[in-house]
Amino acid sequence: MSALLEVRHVSHSYDERPVLEDISFELEPGAIGCLLGPSGCGKTTVLRCIAGFETVTDGEIALHGKAMSRPGYTVPAERRRIGMVFQDYALFPHLTVARNIAFGLRDASEAERNTRVAELLDIVGLHQVATRYPHELSGGQQQRVALARALAPRPELMLLDEPFSNLDVEMRERLSLEVREILKHQKTTAILVTHDQHEAFNIADEIGIMSHGRIEQWDTPYHLYHEPASRFVADFIGQGVFLPGMVLDEATIGLELGALRSRLTQALEPGTHVDVLLRPDDILHDDSSPLQARVLHKAFRGAEFLYTLQLPGGGRVLSLVPSHHNHAVGESIGIRLEIDHVVAFPRPQSS
Repeated sequence: MSALLEVRHVSHSYDERPVLEDISFELEPGAIGCLLGPSGCGKTTVLRCIAGFETVTDGEIALHGKAMSRPGYTVPAERRRIGMVFQDYALFPHLTVARNIAFGLRDASEAERNTRVAELLDIVGLHQVATRYPHELSGGQQQRVALARALAPRPELMLLDEPFSNLDVEMRERLSLEVREILKHQKTTAILVTHDQHEAFNIADEIGIMSHGRIEQWDTPYHLYHEPASRFVADFIGQGVFLPGMVLDEATIGLELGALRSRLTQALEPGTHVDVLLRPDDILHDDSSPLQARVLHKAFRGAEFLYTLQLPGGGRVLSLVPSHHNHAVGESIGIRLEIDHVVAFPRPQSS
């Protein structure tokens, strides 16, 4: 299957100041991608370049193999068949929900418009508010109207720029899952921009982690979590701590918790001093284990506690433990390691 969207070695500058550098990724038809990173990393600028709102200073952006942007050439945004959902929804306050959705169907017949609007109202679950105005809706309802309006003309590609940032945490969680379901139902290829990894993991098939105008890693959520390609990705995704260790051979690292024998995610020479990433799900509570750790802090999370544990040698690790194991701060508990992917990075010289 050929890619619907190809972003090849794209760079962009504002007033000769580099903002994006060598951005490359592609999306297959029907896939949902995400650009994830901290504020100011350039993720929204990538979206604006794809939409045609910004030019590129190097590289190329193509849809279905046809160039949309390259240095000196830009297909206008209105000719790209791209839908956009903005952070502020940008609904028309003087139009009803149904008329907002119909806005992008001006070239269709009245019968075609009515059929498509009814279909989308059903898909986003807003039939009962079709005659209301935006100010009469909740934030979640407004977001679904914005999504339906963008989907109405059947765009080749949907771009979503921080679409849930104005909503509370519970609504964001629920709506992100709903939006994924809607996009998949419509077989719409899409790219989401967010700084929230939970949102990204809920919606996206593939995620690009961005830092300082570059993509550090483009991968599935599973591989980003278990096989981060850089220390930045390892720090940014999920929770975890680094423990110092040393490479003993191609499949073994020695550290305070003992020898880790597993496939290393990168080739490292024996004798290399490394920092080993340990996730909370790598440290298991085991009353029968001779290895003990002291509870420094615990955070109740309903089904689980997140324990911060101090090892005998002074190192600290995190552990997710079922909440019926309610241990007091200061108590020692047995732990053992269970790691499928050993993630280690050469220790910085300064340390």
